[in-house]
Parts: sequence; C-alpha cells; structure tokens
Amino acid sequence: MTDRTAHVPETTRRADRPAGNRYGNRPTMKDVAARAGVGLKTVSRVVNGEPGVTPDTERRVQEAIDALGFRRNDSARVLRKGRTASIGLILEDLADPFYGPLSRAVEEVARAHGALLINGSSAEDPEREQELALALCARRVDGLVVIPAGDDHRYLEPEIRAGVATVFVDRPAGRIDADVVLSDSYGGARDGVAHLIAHGHRRIGFIGDMPRIHTAAERLRGYRAAMEDAGISVAERWMSLGATDPERVRRAAEEMLTGPDPVTAVFAGNNRVTVTVVRVLAERARRVALVGFDDFELADLLQPGVTVVAQDSAALGRTAAERLFRQLDGTLVAPERIQLPTRLVTRGSGELPPTD
Repeated sequence: MTDRTAHVPETTRRADRPAGNRYGNRPTMKDVAARAGVGLKTVSRVVNGEPGVTPDTERRVQEAIDALGFRRNDSARVLRKGRTASIGLILEDLADPFYGPLSRAVEEVARAHGALLINGSSAEDPEREQELALALCARRVDGLVVIPAGDDHRYLEPEIRAGVATVFVDRPAGRIDADVVLSDSYGGARDGVAHLIAHGHRRIGFIGDMPRIHTAAERLRGYRAAMEDAGISVAERWMSLGATDPERVRRAAEEMLTGPDPVTAVFAGNNRVTVTVVRVLAERARRVALVGFDDFELADLLQPGVTVVAQDSAALGRTAAERLFRQLDGTLVAPERIQLPTRLVTRGSGELPPTD
C-alpha cells in the first residue's frame, strides 16, 4: 500500500496544523511558539518587529509562521490603542461610475494612514443607509464617509459623540451639524444652461433625479436661475424630476421633444440621465442640443461629442478622507462645508444651434 503522506510537503502535513475543526481554528502565537521551540514573548517580538531576537531564532519563528499560516490578530492590538485602523464608506450605488474614482481616492488616503476601507451601498434607501452605518459603527470603525440617502442623521449623534469621525460627501447631512464636501451643483447647472442659452436656445428641457435628493434640487435651482437671468419663462412640461431608470427618463425626454413647441435643447441632471437621453436623441432626425451634468466614459467619442458639466469625484473622495483623518488626529474643531468647483467641457452637443 502506498504511503500518500510521503510526497506531501512538510508544511502541509496534517500534523503541522492545530488540532480541531478544519474551519474556525486559526493558528495562534502559542502554536507558533510550540513549533519553533521558543517562548510567547519571542514570537511577539518577531511578529511586531521588535528588537532582542537573534537571527537564528527569528528564522525559526518565521518558518513556523509560514508553515502554520499564522496571521497576526490586529484587532486586539489596535483596540488597546483605541483605534481599529479601519473606516467605512457608504455610497449610493457601487455600480455607478461616478463613485469609482471617489471610492478609490478614499481608499488611497486610508491606505496612506495605515487604515483599511470597508464600503457598502445604500441603494438610495435611508433605512439601509442607517442600518449599514450603525453596523459599521458596531464593528468599531474609526470613522465614516457617507454619501447620504436620507435627510435625518440624528441617529449618528451618539456615535459622533463617542468619537466616530464622520464626513458627508456630495450631499449634506440632515438635521445634524457635520463636515460635508460638495460639488457646486447649483453653479455648474447654471453655467451649463447658460451655455445652451448663449447658443440661441430658449426652449430648454431639464431632466433630473428625485427631487428630495440635494444634488437634484440644486441642479434644478441652477437651471431655473439661468433661465430667469435670460428672461425666459419656464413651462412646467420642460421640467421632469424622478427616478433615473431608463424607462422614466425616456418618457420624460419624448414628451419634451414632441408637441407644438418641443424643446430644442436638454440639460440632463446626471450621467445616468444623460446616457438615456443620448439614446433617445440618436433615434430622431431632428438635431437637439444636449448638456449633461457629470462626465461619462466615451462621451468624447460620440458624434457629436457630449458637452458636460464635469465634477471631480476623486477630489471629492480625497478631500473628504483627508478631512476625516484630520478629525481623527484632533486637528479640527468646528464642522465645515467645503464646496469644489465644476467645469464646463465643450465637445459639440451643447453647441448645436436651434433647428427652428
């Protein structure tokens, strides 16, 4: 009978593993010490990079660590310092391209501070946002970066008083005083609509997100301000706010583009709306001008390229994360509202003249 263990590497033999179930029993420093033939304090010194261990002993301990698959338990170590070296990020939708650069920027700042980032999606549901935020706090994260779905964040007051640093991004917190980092949604929308007006348009439609969302309301306000500045009366049927799913946006666009006095231009309130409007306009012979809020991939390759009001989502995330760690370092006192500028990127669609 063949001895199957004869060809198994030394480091993977069953005898090298701690006794117990296959799952749920991680090797401990005691296991490492027993295998290396040293004391617990020696293992601790090697694991934590402390002096006082001879090269030969350090080698034996490291070989034991590698053989057993030992990993240091950071939880106990960081809790003794009052920190878990982790922060939470709550986004609206992890699949939205806008949040990719934002999340990456937060992660890079966290990494530079030796912290781990844990993120999740609220799916624009206030209850889910609260559940996720409190779950992260229960896991003792040091801080939270939140893109809020709700408009009442008093549930976080006990956590903030307990020392959880908190910064809101893209939209302000509701009913509490907290740090927030925003893009200039009002000014960006106003500039985008004024650009359409400067190219001869008077019948301009606005399609935006849910009216309860801060950014949607601010962009509608910017649209109205630009129209008022130009002395243009806005017809109710030129404005549509609601869910950004393609079916709803398509219906809104088609209603604006038909009738006795159809719009000659559309201002789209975010990247998801813009993409659907691009598809609707591609199906029509009449050329309609378009400016969208938020840039999106391949916008410059369409014919014509899509003119957008671009915001720097990476700068939003980076600024918020840096603010968070300044809170944790104790260098900040009063909450602050930080507003980042937008920029108009002209590519052709926003420069089309009216066709009637």
